[in-house]
Amino acid sequence: MQSIHITTSQSNHLIQIPPPLEEVSEPLIILGTRGSALARAQTTLVSKLLRAAHPDLSIEEKIITTIGDITSERSNCFIQRPPPQEVGSERLTGDARPMMPLHEPTAEGSGLFTQQLEEALFSHEIDAAVHSLKDLPVRTPMRLILAAILPRAATNDLLITLDQGGLEGLASGATIGSSSPRRVELLRHRRCDLRFTTLRGNVPTRLRKLAMNQRDHPLDAIVLAQAGLERLGYDLNIIKGEGCFMFDGTMLHVTELTWMLPAPGQGAIAIETRDVSDEKSSHDVSAYFSALHDEKTAKCVQAERLLLQYLGGGCHMALGALATLDESSQQIALKGVYVPYAGATPREGEARGATPEEVALLVMTQLTDKLA
Repeated sequence: MQSIHITTSQSNHLIQIPPPLEEVSEPLIILGTRGSALARAQTTLVSKLLRAAHPDLSIEEKIITTIGDITSERSNCFIQRPPPQEVGSERLTGDARPMMPLHEPTAEGSGLFTQQLEEALFSHEIDAAVHSLKDLPVRTPMRLILAAILPRAATNDLLITLDQGGLEGLASGATIGSSSPRRVELLRHRRCDLRFTTLRGNVPTRLRKLAMNQRDHPLDAIVLAQAGLERLGYDLNIIKGEGCFMFDGTMLHVTELTWMLPAPGQGAIAIETRDVSDEKSSHDVSAYFSALHDEKTAKCVQAERLLLQYLGGGCHMALGALATLDESSQQIALKGVYVPYAGATPREGEARGATPEEVALLVMTQLTDKLA
C-alpha cells in the first residue's frame, strides 16, 4: 500500500492510499455452432442451461460454416433413386451394383458438419462446440473431449406427408425425399413400389420443398427426426402416432415411424471442448458443462456409436441403433438394424449387457454373422 505525506499550515498528515481496484471480469465462454436454424436453436438451449447453472457466466455464440453446410447449399437437391429391380432372387438397384456400400458417399463423409468446428476449437476461436451427436464421427480427435451429452430428446423419425394416411396411404410410385441411406433402405423394404429422391438442405428448406410440391420435382413425403422439429418449435400435435402442423400456409401431416430404428445418437446434443488436462491452462471450460451432462443418455449413445464403430462405418452408414438403460438393473438393451448394400434385406440384432462395449460387440456379431 502506498503512503504520502500531506502538509498544511496547521499539521502534517500521513495518508494511506489503497491500491487501485482490479476489474474482475466475468468468465466468458464462446460457443461455436453451425448456422442452420436447428443448430442455433440447440446452441440457444445450451446457453440457457449454462446460464441457469452458472448465473455469473458470460456466453457468446459464434457461427462457424462447415463443409457440409456449403455442400448442402451447392448440391443438386434432387437425385432420383429408382426402385430396386428384381433379377432372379436378388434385388438390385437401378444401376445393377448390388455390393454398393451404403456409407461414405462421394458427396458426404465423416465429419462433414463438424470438422470446421473442431478446427475452431484447436485455434481457440471458440471454447466449446455444440453438435448434433449423430453428426459426430465415432472417434473424437486427440486433444478434444466430449464434455457433456445432454438428456436425450425424442429418438424416432417422422414421415411428413401432404395427405393423411401415413406410409400405407401413399400411392404406388409416390416419391419420398430423404438423404439418409438408412431411412431409404428401411422404407424401401416395407414399400418397394415407392420412389426415393435425395433431398438436402436444412429442416425448413426440406419442409418448404414438400409444401411447394414443385411440378418438376414433386414430393409426396419426406422423413425428418422428431427431435429436430420440436427443437425448432413446431407444434406437431401428435396423438396416437399421428399429428399435423401448418407450414407456410400448408397443412402437413405427421406419422411416427416407431418401427424404424434411428441413427446412432439421434436426438442427443453433444458439447465438445479442448482437453487441457495435460496443459498448463487456466481456461478449462469443460467443468462448466458437468451440470448439463446426463449419464444415462451417455451410456446409451455410447453403445449405439460403438456398434457403428465396430461395423467400420460413418454417420452415413445404413445402420439404425437404439439403446435403453434399465435403471434398476443398470442393464443396457441395444437393438440394431443394418442394410449392407442397396436393396439388401435388413439384418437385425438385439442384446442386453452390463456395458456399452459388451452389447455393441454382441449386436455387431449378430449383424455380421447374418452376412455370411
